[in-house]
Amino acid sequence: MLPESTGISRDAGHGNGLGAMIGTCPLPIADYQEIVLAHGGGGKLSQQLIQQIVLPQFRNEFLDVQHDGAVFSVDGTRFAFSTDSFVVSPIFFPGGDIGKLAVHGTVNDLAMCGAYPLYLSAGFILEEGLSMRDFWAVVLSMREAAAAAGVALVTGDTKVVDRGKADRIFINTSGIGVIPPEVNIHPGRAQPGDIVIVSGEIAVHGIAIMSVREGLEFETEILSDTAPLNGLVHAVLAAGTDIHVLRDPTRGGITSALSEIAQSAHVGVYLEEARIPIGEEVKGACEILGLDPLYVANEGKLLAIVSADDVAPVLAAMRAHPLGEKAMVIGSVTEDHPGFVIMKTRIGGTRVVDMLSGEQLPRIC
Repeated sequence: MLPESTGISRDAGHGNGLGAMIGTCPLPIADYQEIVLAHGGGGKLSQQLIQQIVLPQFRNEFLDVQHDGAVFSVDGTRFAFSTDSFVVSPIFFPGGDIGKLAVHGTVNDLAMCGAYPLYLSAGFILEEGLSMRDFWAVVLSMREAAAAAGVALVTGDTKVVDRGKADRIFINTSGIGVIPPEVNIHPGRAQPGDIVIVSGEIAVHGIAIMSVREGLEFETEILSDTAPLNGLVHAVLAAGTDIHVLRDPTRGGITSALSEIAQSAHVGVYLEEARIPIGEEVKGACEILGLDPLYVANEGKLLAIVSADDVAPVLAAMRAHPLGEKAMVIGSVTEDHPGFVIMKTRIGGTRVVDMLSGEQLPRIC
C-alpha cells in the first residue's frame, strides 16, 4: 500500500504501464517529490537518485561495481562499455564545445577503466530552430575530437523536438574499448597506504563555463581543459605501473569523485589542501563567484590511486605527457574514517570534504 504523501492513486497498480509498475514496485520515499537540478550535479542527490531509484531495479554484477564503465569479457577478451549525455550551456565555450565534450567524455570514461577506446555512437536531440551552422560546427568538432582520440564514430541517431522543448542541442555518446589482460583498474582496489595523484590543475572546465555565463574577464582567458585522456593513461600503463583506481573528476569535482571511491572501497581518503594544484585565475574566479574549486568540474584531468612503490614512475610518466605536466601527489588512502574524505587545510586544521547536497554549477557538461 502506498502512503498518501506520494500523491499516487491507490488504484494505480490495477492499470497498465507506469501504474502497473508502481503497483508492483512501490516508489521509494525521498525528500523530493520532483527532480531538481541538483539531482544531476554529481553530489549527494545524484547518488541518492541512482542508489534508491535506478540501481535496485537493474542490479547485476557489472552495474554493482559502479565504475566509469561496465567491464566484461567475450571469448577471453575484456571490454569496457560506457555511455554519457551532455547538456552543457552554452554549447560553445572557451576551449571547446558540446561536440568535443561529448567525444572526450566517453573516451575518458573508457580510459578510466584502462581500456583502449575503439568505437563511439552518437545520439543527437535537436531543438527546432537550432542554427544549421551551429549544428555543422558541432559535428565538425566531434569529427576532429574523434580523430585526435583515435576512435571511430560508427553508429548513431538523430531526433528533433518542438521549439522550446529542449535547449538547442543535447548529445549522448556511448563507447566501447578493449582492456589489456594485465590491467585491473576499478574503485574497489583502493587500499590503505595507496597514494592519490591528480594529473594537473583542477576546476578549469567549470570556471571556463561560468566565466562566459557571468561575463567575467581575466588577464589570461580561462579555457576549458576538455581533452582525451586515453593517451595519458596509456603512457602511464606503458611505464609498467600497477594503477589501482582511475577516475576523471567531472561533475562534483575531485572531492565527489574521491568520496565515491572511498565508499566503494570502504576506505578513507586524506587530502592535503596545500598540494592541490589550482591556477591563480581559477582561484580568483572561484573567490569572485563564491565557489569551492574542490567541487568544480574538470574535463581533462584524472585522479590516479597507486601503491606507494609506483608513485615515482607514475609521476614521471604523467609529467612527460602534455596533459600531465603539472601532476601532483595530493593525498593518501587510509583505513581511518572509511567512506569519508578528510582534508588537512592550509592553516593546519582538518575538515571533512563531503559531497555537495545542492547544485553548485548546473549544466556544465
